[in-house]
Amino acid sequence: MIPLNPHNLSDAFVLTHRIKSKIATVYVYNKNILVVEVNEGINLSYASAGKLLLKGLLVLKNRPWVYVSHRVNSYSVIPTDYEYLHKIKTLKALSIVVPTGTDSSTTAIEQIFCRKPFQLFNNGLEEAMVWAEKMLKDEVNDLKNQRDSLLL
Repeated sequence: MIPLNPHNLSDAFVLTHRIKSKIATVYVYNKNILVVEVNEGINLSYASAGKLLLKGLLVLKNRPWVYVSHRVNSYSVIPTDYEYLHKIKTLKALSIVVPTGTDSSTTAIEQIFCRKPFQLFNNGLEEAMVWAEKMLKDEVNDLKNQRDSLLL
């Protein structure tokens, strides 16, 4: 059974799915915000996470979504693999949440390789979730503006 609120977020964020694998647990909130908690000691790459990514995309269908990396464990990331995430058109933004007091210098390297909107948070998951919602609303507004300009 999925806990109703495993991250103690406000009622604005509703957990709709949980996907658990050998490398990570993915929590889907509001049907389009993925909070990913990678397991301790994992070397996260496109190759190691490909199957998990596909499972997540099946849950998301064709909805725009935001990836929130909730770094509660220590693991490594291959930053050059961000190029694969860039190819996913429905992925609108990425954020990383690190515990307060954690050295976030490695995330600066990741940001160099990421071509999507990217934000670092060390004030907790809730702030990252609010940012994710804003990114998704901005996407919807951009689509409406594009549609309206085509109708003129």
